[in-house]
Amino acid sequence: MSSTFGTLLKVTTFGESHGKGVGAILDGCPAKINLSEKDIQKQLTRRRPGQSKLTTKREEADLVTILSGIERGKTLGVPIGLYVANKDQRPDDYKTMQSIPRPSHADYTYQTKYGIRSASGGGRSSARETVGRVAAGAIADKFLYEIFGIEIVAWVHAVGEVEASHVDEGVISREDVDQTIVRCPDGPAAYKMVQLIDNVKERDDSVGGIITCVCRNVPPGWGEPVFDKVEAKLAQAMLSIPSTKGFEIGSGFAGTRMFGSQHNDPFVLKEGRLGTTTNFSGGVQGGITNGEPIVFRTAFKPPATISLPQTTVDFEGRKTVLEAKGRHDPCVVPRAVPIVECMAALVIGDFALRQQFRQL
Repeated sequence: MSSTFGTLLKVTTFGESHGKGVGAILDGCPAKINLSEKDIQKQLTRRRPGQSKLTTKREEADLVTILSGIERGKTLGVPIGLYVANKDQRPDDYKTMQSIPRPSHADYTYQTKYGIRSASGGGRSSARETVGRVAAGAIADKFLYEIFGIEIVAWVHAVGEVEASHVDEGVISREDVDQTIVRCPDGPAAYKMVQLIDNVKERDDSVGGIITCVCRNVPPGWGEPVFDKVEAKLAQAMLSIPSTKGFEIGSGFAGTRMFGSQHNDPFVLKEGRLGTTTNFSGGVQGGITNGEPIVFRTAFKPPATISLPQTTVDFEGRKTVLEAKGRHDPCVVPRAVPIVECMAALVIGDFALRQQFRQL
């Protein structure tokens, strides 16, 4: 199904951006994991709208309710139902856009595919859909840490042409990332990013950016060749997030400008196992983890819905000028950081269960 992701650890999300609510069903979570709504809420609060001057003004607390799958604070090994009510819906903001497909949005493609669409906010194509992913991914994140000691941290690497300097992937924490409202741990770069987003917002425009993510302490040997390589599933997960347009792991595209003698990661003995002196592979070789940190980057385009007047046509092909209404982020990357982390957790969590199944 198009709304289901995963093999043994499966998440199905549901709900529209201006409907009654959104949520997810997570199936495959191991039993006896300590879990409360508070554990999930941390990531939802980092994702929620209205959290700073850089985000949409839509006011949603995004409080999660666990509907099923736990008893006395522990998971039961059965499907976990998660629900978040929409409190600040304003479908009337989209009345003028019912007959005009927004440039670079999914309005036209959804209408063409289904012959109908949720015109208010984009429905399932809205970033509001990611609430369910984050709720489910927060659970995966928790059991990965409790069982395997795996840590997943993402941060904003770039906004527009403003890039952060080098970040120590071995020690960076979510607390470090959250020191700035733009979620960039490089203070001087973060200041410039905030200025850029502020300027873009004042012009009723939008801007894109890049998020880097590291997954630490992932054991070697996880991954399923040939088509279910770790980087392939991570790419699928990241490119399923709204507004994404690019994915790279390790050296990525920069590796094409290197010679093999520069790019190869020499092996050394590390604490009783083979490790590498460099990590241009990004922690994955042959689609299987090698024990080094998994490091990847995801590119986000500028949000499509902007209030700046745009010359376009309506669904009948008649020329018009669209000035989109509603409340939208001028840049999605600050709020997308927990989405990237949670989608990575769902991927790594699925591979963890698949590896355990192999060893039975």
